Amino acid sequence: MDHVVSAPYKRVFYVSFQAVCNAIVIGLVAKGLVMLISLFTNLFFYGKFSFAESSPAFNHLGVYVILIPIAGSLIVGLLARFGSKAIRGHGIPEAMENIILNESKIPPKITWLKPLSAAISIGSGGPFGAEGPIIATGGAIGSLTGQIIHISVAERKVILAAGACAGMSAIFGSPLAAILLAIELLLFEFSPRSIVPVALACITGAGMHLWLFEHSPVFAMPEIPVVSTTALVAYTVMGVLTGILATCISKSVYWVEDMFEKLPVHWMWWPAIGGAVVGIIGYFAPHTMGVGYDNIRNLLTGTLPLTILFALCVLKYLSWVIALGSGTSGGTLAPLFTIGGAWGALLGVLANRFFPELEVNIATAALIGMAALFAGSSRALLTAIVFALETTGKANGLLPLVAACSTAYFVSFFLMRGSIMTEKIRRRGVDTPLHYLPDPLQTFLVNSVMNNKPFTIYDNYSKNEAVSILEKHSSYYLQYIPIITANNTFTGYLNRDTLNSSDREARIEAAELYVKASDSLLKVVKLLHYNCLDLLAVVDDNKQLIGTISAANVIMIYEQKLKAENRYHSAFFGDKQLLRIMAKGKKLLTIR
Repeated sequence: MDHVVSAPYKRVFYVSFQAVCNAIVIGLVAKGLVMLISLFTNLFFYGKFSFAESSPAFNHLGVYVILIPIAGSLIVGLLARFGSKAIRGHGIPEAMENIILNESKIPPKITWLKPLSAAISIGSGGPFGAEGPIIATGGAIGSLTGQIIHISVAERKVILAAGACAGMSAIFGSPLAAILLAIELLLFEFSPRSIVPVALACITGAGMHLWLFEHSPVFAMPEIPVVSTTALVAYTVMGVLTGILATCISKSVYWVEDMFEKLPVHWMWWPAIGGAVVGIIGYFAPHTMGVGYDNIRNLLTGTLPLTILFALCVLKYLSWVIALGSGTSGGTLAPLFTIGGAWGALLGVLANRFFPELEVNIATAALIGMAALFAGSSRALLTAIVFALETTGKANGLLPLVAACSTAYFVSFFLMRGSIMTEKIRRRGVDTPLHYLPDPLQTFLVNSVMNNKPFTIYDNYSKNEAVSILEKHSSYYLQYIPIITANNTFTGYLNRDTLNSSDREARIEAAELYVKASDSLLKVVKLLHYNCLDLLAVVDDNKQLIGTISAANVIMIYEQKLKAENRYHSAFFGDKQLLRIMAKGKKLLTIR
């Protein structure tokens, strides 16, 4: 019996090895995606074939620059129409959707369509980052290998999450933040079978980043001062304001999507409409186009003028939200960091203007702005804090980051039911887990819910005697009945179906299928499942029957746990109508 219970954990090594192999491939894909973005940027804006890093901001196309994002978006629309509609969107919500609704299965062609479409979209001026597409591509590679090697659904979920987060780690060199992203947004669990493969994949992705990209922090910034008490208060207030902004931004993304849904044209043409907006804004503010990692680095210096800060906060937001809402291919992390960084810097400038005694550091304000906006929008609190630390390397930012991100998360939690990552699938009636609680099956024991007065059959009964006893106890509904000796020793089970057959022997020989009072309910569920039973005998050390436990007994523990935690409320179940239905159903179930 023990080998049945522990079997999943023996596969951790196998899944981890596969995750590491995938991470090596994903690191190479991440490098290829960055090179493709540079290639298309050079082709679209400068008319040259080059993989050298470049930005659309320094083009000399004049008013014709408006046509570039439109052309790129048209290509993306065609790829979505005739390739796969799944390339639309910004990566993480699509990965979450496949984990929850599609057994972690992603179509294989996404492994090349997503990075190609993202490279064209970003290379033609799309205001997105490379991290969303590589997260989606990494998840697709993990899902593909998981389908090829025929692993379980739970293991495929781990492989998908490991691939997605290895991609993030390969782009930013932030393995710990990538691990936390998997826990907060993709895995919905914390266990050795999931965290070990993901951690190894993210470490491998970080190693690929060091090899293929750079050794210094991605968003290196000047030294920032140790936070003072007055400045900490200011940063906390900034977190509150950023939480409000995060709520507005998250809701606006889906509002724009709804507006596009009402257009009387095929969705294939929507990205071109979004591209026109990107081009028009890019004509007046060229720095709003493209990946914009250089914008984030400049923001973290704390020296940008107000006009640039305003453009990166307001115009970048308008360009990004309309382009993303149009259904093109791109990411959300870099735009949120840019908008949040500019927002934080603007708040810092205003604080120093009207409250100079607060001693707000502009670079620190930009840092907490970008992290807090991501925390409030995505509900990935720990990921946001650790990501900001890993990509800047500034330990002095920890305290203001915790204060601002926590308050932003707090505010958005009460102002918005979902998040920018979960709203899409929430609209389809699927809610992502809000709580990471220990599984009652592992924490509760058999003696907490077992039946202490079991219905039994003696081993010396004939078939006719057994039939007669069951007729007298017609309320007994379970398929299997424990068989005991005269001295109460458990010997097996009686299968009720055999009483109606012509077989002379009515019992089944399953004397080793039992549990003890100190066993976990997880062991009970696995034994019931693997042996197709609906009841298990509970015995003591001398194999004396002391009770039984069925699937119905296991379900009772969830009701007890919910009652103990006072969880019967609308915030947990979603609506009051469901509570009324549950209450009515409970009354019906208690009728004898």
